Amino acid sequence: MPRTSAEAADALRRIELFAGLAEEELGWLAGAGKPVSLADGEVLFEDGQRAEHFYVLLAGELLISKLIGGRTEVVARHSADAVAAVPSAATPGAEPEKPVAAHQFTGELPMLAGGGYVARGTAVGATELLAYDQETFLEMIVRCPRVCRVLLPVLAWRIRSYELQAGRRALLDGLGVLAAGLAHELNNPTAALVQAARELGESVRELAVSAVRWGRLATDDEDARLGQLAERARTGQRPFGSFDAYRMTDALAEVLAAQGIPEADETASALVEGGVCPGDLDRFADQVRTTVLPAAVEWLAQGLRAEALVADVAETSGRISMLVRDTKAYSNLDRAPERAVDLTEGLDATLSMYAARLGNVQVRRDYAPDLPPVAAYPSELNQVWSNLIDNAVDAMDGAGVLRIGTRRSGRYAVVEIRDDGRGIPADAIGMLFQPFFTTKDIGKGTGLGLHLSHGIVTTRHRGTISVTSVPGDTCFTVRLPVE
Repeated sequence: MPRTSAEAADALRRIELFAGLAEEELGWLAGAGKPVSLADGEVLFEDGQRAEHFYVLLAGELLISKLIGGRTEVVARHSADAVAAVPSAATPGAEPEKPVAAHQFTGELPMLAGGGYVARGTAVGATELLAYDQETFLEMIVRCPRVCRVLLPVLAWRIRSYELQAGRRALLDGLGVLAAGLAHELNNPTAALVQAARELGESVRELAVSAVRWGRLATDDEDARLGQLAERARTGQRPFGSFDAYRMTDALAEVLAAQGIPEADETASALVEGGVCPGDLDRFADQVRTTVLPAAVEWLAQGLRAEALVADVAETSGRISMLVRDTKAYSNLDRAPERAVDLTEGLDATLSMYAARLGNVQVRRDYAPDLPPVAAYPSELNQVWSNLIDNAVDAMDGAGVLRIGTRRSGRYAVVEIRDDGRGIPADAIGMLFQPFFTTKDIGKGTGLGLHLSHGIVTTRHRGTISVTSVPGDTCFTVRLPVE
């Protein structure tokens, strides 16, 4: 049953936002508000919906949720029966206690800044509210200036709370990128390493057998000549092209088959890959007995194959080591919070972690060779690079050209991240770094990524971040003081 004006005024009197107002002001507020009654689960407003009302909660609860990355996350819960929390020792970086007044109203941000609601509001149980349109809300501030003493601190608390939640979400997203990037990048070298190790084990066993056979048959002179051939192949490998290698392998296989050497094709391939060409083998064959040639060729092929596999293992292990290095550079798990930072190291580490998303993107780097290090918080800067690169990939719909450059300009180190995507509308440029503003579809962005990046660059690092955009060319420029 709807409340009378007197009942509404009495309910408003118990709301902290209107505490201390005169009876005349409370009466005006009660008459100016539009009563709204919601059943359990009924939606009051949708995320991104054009904001038309400021709401005061009289009874019941509101669940504030947001669709992020395809999943619904609870942002806040407002209760008309909320009581003040018991003060507790503050933990650095922890979300501040929610003021009681923050439970009692919602929608003030879009009323003041324009735009849409930044989340969905859903009733929990039977819920009663008073709704004030934007004109009435602004008149409320003029008529009842005391409300600002409560309204503005709550507004600041909300923005800070959203920032902290977005920061934690960015950390989790960063860990997700880290895990996905590592899984993607480690898959191939790990599989190659396992395969090479398995083949190396088999090759070593076959090499031992062939070495024993060759040792029983060869004279000292023949053994020395085979050693010379192996050394020439080892130290003077020719950079055969694929066509030349195929042609040489085919010709050598015919020679080996004519000599009665088993598995001629496989043996010829091992010899050519190891740097032995048909002419080398012909000269060696003229210097040893025909009866020992098969054993010599087998020993040589097995030795070259084993050395090639060892090289593969070393190269693959090196690749895994580089991935570990890039991961450490991206996450800075073993670094002090602030240090001298090589910006190109952080950019490359971030690109490495985003390799899975960059499959159809051409990355072009233009790094200044003389860029000095800057004093910075590396993990926070990597969060900035992650946000900018992720936005660029989204703007290109996953395919295009991403240009990343660094240079020095006076006392600043400059990083430019440029994409050839659809661009940013001109009327949105000035709002990009505002909290909750996003050009992405509902559910694909929080509207806080660029806002947090702006804070990291300007507040934490005393730098600047700016953007220029036309269709096909969007450039974010970050300037960080060198000294």
